[in-house]
Amino acid sequence: MTSLPQAPTRTPERRVVMGRVTEVEDPYTRQVAVPPAVLYPLVLLAVVVDVVAFVLRAVLRLPVPTARPPLKTLRKGPEYVVTPIWVRDADESIVELEVHGHLNRAAVLRTDRIRTVARRQKGDLPLAAGPIENLTTGRLLRPRPATLLTHLGFGLILQALVGAVLVGLVVAALLLSRG
Repeated sequence: MTSLPQAPTRTPERRVVMGRVTEVEDPYTRQVAVPPAVLYPLVLLAVVVDVVAFVLRAVLRLPVPTARPPLKTLRKGPEYVVTPIWVRDADESIVELEVHGHLNRAAVLRTDRIRTVARRQKGDLPLAAGPIENLTTGRLLRPRPATLLTHLGFGLILQALVGAVLVGLVVAALLLSRG
């Protein structure tokens, strides 16, 4: 006898995890790659500003400042700390969570009762914990991982915005001269 094909079960995007911590593993670092669709336009627009600045410095005979981090370093992406935590849920099942960002060793201990809203991650990674409410100590923990903005730096992003304005002005001038 054959059974009807069943639709794949969807796991929820978010899940409330409430229970007792059974284990807190040692933290490790993980890198997130910067998408090329974000990095390359930013760097190209920043290079436009570099070229204009280089020409101005050559004309005015000013010293050339030091360069930004190499493209290879920028492509690697931000590195952030991941702390695996194992929690025994209300139905006695063990749930593995990952806390992204720096978490003090004394913030969550074995046998602490916690509550968090965890979200599903891509691939086969465990659930990522959101803000953790430690019910034993009464503290709310909000570890924050490094972001793309902090990795690339405010200077590069500002330089890319100036480059975009320069390119826009050149394009506008070319369009107005033809019309």
